[in-house]
Amino acid sequence: MSAVVAVAGLTLAACGGGEDSGSKNLVARAKEDKKVTIGIKFDQPGLGLQTQAGKPEGFDVDVAKYIAKELGVDEAGITWKEAQSAERENLIEKGDVDFIVATYSITDKRKEKVAFAGPYFVAGQGLLVRADNTDITGNTALNGKKLCSVKGSTPAQKIKDEFSKEAQLQEFGKYSDCITALENGSIDAVTTDDVILAGFAAKNPGKFKLVGEAFSKENYGVGLKKDDAESRTAIANAITKMQTDGAWKASLETNVGPSGYKIPEPSPLTDK
Repeated sequence: MSAVVAVAGLTLAACGGGEDSGSKNLVARAKEDKKVTIGIKFDQPGLGLQTQAGKPEGFDVDVAKYIAKELGVDEAGITWKEAQSAERENLIEKGDVDFIVATYSITDKRKEKVAFAGPYFVAGQGLLVRADNTDITGNTALNGKKLCSVKGSTPAQKIKDEFSKEAQLQEFGKYSDCITALENGSIDAVTTDDVILAGFAAKNPGKFKLVGEAFSKENYGVGLKKDDAESRTAIANAITKMQTDGAWKASLETNVGPSGYKIPEPSPLTDK
């Protein structure tokens, strides 16, 4: 059984809980136990952020809470676990989390290991630079520049493959590490989804700016066990309900709207 510890007021699941999942699927376990373990980011303002008070907040957190409630689990029954980009598939496969809501782009490669419900949000890839930078104007202006993203994510390699083949990729464990490196000048730009970058820019007024037009599409999905079809459908139904009852838009306006980011319309679910 998974050990559960409390840190700074936040309930965290310890690793090694894979055997706890048993043979029941997520829907059955949630209904019976009234508990669920959810993977989120802890370092993404506006999306998934662990506050100093130890309480997670952001749009992804709101989506996760909504899904949990639709599965019959109140917020008090949620155990939050940090899901860094490079660890997401492992967390799901080992059963350390029941599902993940962590700016998790749906890709064919990831579908080989996990299932997705969604997309619950569609972002566009963007670039963040220091506010005084004048030579990086978009994704084709990165040759010879140090470009940061996180391990296990897709955006930086896309720029190198398609736009600036001589970009020097730098990978860190967390986007917040990229932001620190950008601020101190050890890297030149950060790339990931525009909504993530907008959150960091809003949190650090006057230090950073988004440059160029958003490019590509990143379909955020809720990741879960590969063969759990019933739970995938239940999560998809919860997403659809959140998008139609106003809670989806209200969460985005609260968590991302203050940055000036234009709130899009929800996209139809393709994985459900």
